[in-house]
Amino acid sequence: MKISFLIIPLVAAIVALSGSFATSREMDWYDQINLPEWTPSGDIIGIAWTLIFIMAAYSAILFWNKGYRNRKFRITIALFLLNGALNALWSFLFFGLHFVGAAILEMIALEISTVCLLVLVRPTSRLASILLYPYAIWVAFAAYLAYSILMLNL
Repeated sequence: MKISFLIIPLVAAIVALSGSFATSREMDWYDQINLPEWTPSGDIIGIAWTLIFIMAAYSAILFWNKGYRNRKFRITIALFLLNGALNALWSFLFFGLHFVGAAILEMIALEISTVCLLVLVRPTSRLASILLYPYAIWVAFAAYLAYSILMLNL
């Protein structure tokens, strides 16, 4: 068995669990703020993120196993790691510190890194790129949701 089938899902799980930890600790705050009427339920958000983490991990595995070990490969892998760190940081900023404005700016960086990833992996694996599209779409939606929350709670 290739080590990427163990390490990459482990890293994805660590990112997911760190975000979940920050989120679950501050649900009282979230339940008390004004939310747009179109805010998805917590169950929908949880399912969406679970699927996104699975698809992103599979994308990274495909890229890792098909990519040539050159400079572009190393940059792309570093970007996957940065993307994971940005993902976890968002939960900490938004839920942990209640810095909604900073979380929105951070989410823009997360969106940029996700779009860069889907472009960088495409020459190596079209499927790896396609698997990242829902992530990019969801992050854009989540950024707009966070912006709407900020506006409703000024």
